[in-house]
Amino acid sequence: MSETLAPIKFGTDGWRAIIAREFTFANLERVAQAYADYLTTTKEESLLSQLVAVGQVSRDEAETPMFRGVINKALGGEAALIVIGYDRRFLSEHFAQRAAEVMAGNGFRVALFQEAVPTPLVSWAVKELRSRGGIVITASHNPPDFNGFKIKAPWGGSADQKTTAAVEALVDVNPAKRSAFTADNRELLEPTIKSYREQIASYIDLDRLRSSAHIIVVDPMHGSGGRWIESLLAGGALKVETIRGDRDPLFGGVNPEPIDSNLGPLKTRVVEAKALVGLATDGDADRVGAVNEIGETMTMHDVVPLVLLHMLRNRKMSGGIVRTFSQSVLLGRIAAAHNLKIYETAIGFKYIADLMLKEDILLGAEESGGIGVKGHIPERDGLLNSLLFLEAIVTAGKTPSEMLRELHREFGEFHFGRRDLHIEVEQGMKLVNNLASQPPSEFAGRKVNDVQTIDGVKLVFEDESWLLFRQSGTEPVLRTYAEATSLNHVNVLLDAAQKVAYATN
Repeated sequence: MSETLAPIKFGTDGWRAIIAREFTFANLERVAQAYADYLTTTKEESLLSQLVAVGQVSRDEAETPMFRGVINKALGGEAALIVIGYDRRFLSEHFAQRAAEVMAGNGFRVALFQEAVPTPLVSWAVKELRSRGGIVITASHNPPDFNGFKIKAPWGGSADQKTTAAVEALVDVNPAKRSAFTADNRELLEPTIKSYREQIASYIDLDRLRSSAHIIVVDPMHGSGGRWIESLLAGGALKVETIRGDRDPLFGGVNPEPIDSNLGPLKTRVVEAKALVGLATDGDADRVGAVNEIGETMTMHDVVPLVLLHMLRNRKMSGGIVRTFSQSVLLGRIAAAHNLKIYETAIGFKYIADLMLKEDILLGAEESGGIGVKGHIPERDGLLNSLLFLEAIVTAGKTPSEMLRELHREFGEFHFGRRDLHIEVEQGMKLVNNLASQPPSEFAGRKVNDVQTIDGVKLVFEDESWLLFRQSGTEPVLRTYAEATSLNHVNVLLDAAQKVAYATN
């Protein structure tokens, strides 16, 4: 297939593809031009959404003919601003430069970061600068040979499905327009970097963390988290050691996803240093991972409930809770115990962000390490959430494993596991569809109490344990997830799921 005809399909958060195969400069130009066309054709509604999101006007006011007339007049003035950032992957800075050239060629002002930065900083800059939108060149936690194109909405979060579908539809409608771009954005972006650091300092009790006499290990996995956490915690009794902090486009030979199989160096170093906790971020630093004091990886089914309880009981905060379809049973139990509303969405942080914009949400979380919290942008932020988890640990005055045992004593013991199986998309979808249309009454020797199909197929058992089958629509991966009352039960469910998947492949 010619590279200029490669299909462009956005997944849960952006378009991602293999570098030099589908992710080429030519295909990047096609996507950037489509995004420019989208912004040009929807500029009035985009600006109205931005003004509503930042609280300058209510939605009712924005819908009045008089206000729309003012907006139309305003759009005839200075060109709209687009913020562009990138991660540490191979050629990311060059892909970002090319995206900037396309946006400039379409008449947009561009603020381009001059070094790799965390994705949440780009999102923060989009909102802070009242930008029309943003682009991040990143493939997040995908394998090293991938790169990607994320779109950021004016409110500082991921673009919704309506936006990405519209951009997809505009690919190749117009040929890419490019113009030279060499602007120096330091005067524009440096204050935004400063305000982002100030936001974290105002949200997290950094002085308390710095004064604690502990050792922590931070692992950005060679991604754009770099030494951000270390710099935010410097200057006190707390000893912070960063491993894998330098750029490596191969990410040390693993995918930059902070899950157990990829965190070997962090687990080893936490034990060697006798650290209180290990904190990890993914390739673009919007997701968080953790290792406890004895070198065991903590899943997001451990971390998120502990962070939530800290926000409720120590910070005295309130609001609804959002969990994606693969998040923990424990969030529902905590919500019930505190008389809080809980929402459940399909997998993908954009669904959480949508609720955070519409409702009073305290915390929204997905299984893969993305957490959004009240009082911040409606976006995953691996830096802020790493520090928030550390704050929960220091405030408790206990080790992470002690905190987890207390959580299980109060709300019930549940454990989580996930396996990604190499299954072709068509075969995986067939299996998922068959399970949805003809669900089993029993699976792995346990009675199936309920079958849920919000995103994939979830088999729910009598004790609230569950097993989820979910096929990726963009890569040959069938994801199987299980949460159960023991690790043995988790593995029994995942073993059975794997057997069924491969038997039908």
